[in-house]
Amino acid sequence: MHRRQVTTKPVIEPLTLPSLDGTPIEALRPQGDHECLQIDGGSLDELALPGASLRECELLGVTAHTADLQATRLIESRLERFSAPAFRASRVTLRDVEIVGSRIGALDIYEADIRTTRFVGCKLDWVNLRASTLEDVVFEGCTIGELDLTGATATRVCFVGSRADVVAFAHTRLTDVDLRGLEMGQVSNVEGMKGATLDALQVTALAATFAGHLGIRVEG
Repeated sequence: MHRRQVTTKPVIEPLTLPSLDGTPIEALRPQGDHECLQIDGGSLDELALPGASLRECELLGVTAHTADLQATRLIESRLERFSAPAFRASRVTLRDVEIVGSRIGALDIYEADIRTTRFVGCKLDWVNLRASTLEDVVFEGCTIGELDLTGATATRVCFVGSRADVVAFAHTRLTDVDLRGLEMGQVSNVEGMKGATLDALQVTALAATFAGHLGIRVEG
């Protein structure tokens, strides 16, 4: 008898931070190693931390016109109520990270390594995850304008109570990616959805898109 497969959920332990030292945002430096710091508030034209390492840190209520975290390492850290119209984070490493209640315009996070990470209650206009690796990642209560997964490799990723107006799946490699909690508008490159889980209503809604991809003409 063929055994029904069940989608494996992400495995993420709750993030528990130690006692943190309150630190002004100006103390953060590019290429610097920062540990056990709490940044509470602060507004900058640019938060520039390329190549930096933040371990067991917490950034609360930080606002920046642009944020540059390219090749930055965030380990066991939390960003809460973070606001930036532009967030450049190519080749960033996220491990055991929570991004909560944040408002980000363009989240440019291509070629990133994202593991055991939760995005909760975030509004993200454009998320560029091209050629990124995601493993054990959750998007919960998030609103996304455009989600670009082109060339991404995703394993045990799920969406809960979230929406994306546009989703691109070109050349993706998906394993246990649960899309049942993602309300999707326009979907492109449906051939890249192999390895994803949908519910019956989603399959019905995407029937015309699937038919077009397969060259099926629907009449009547």
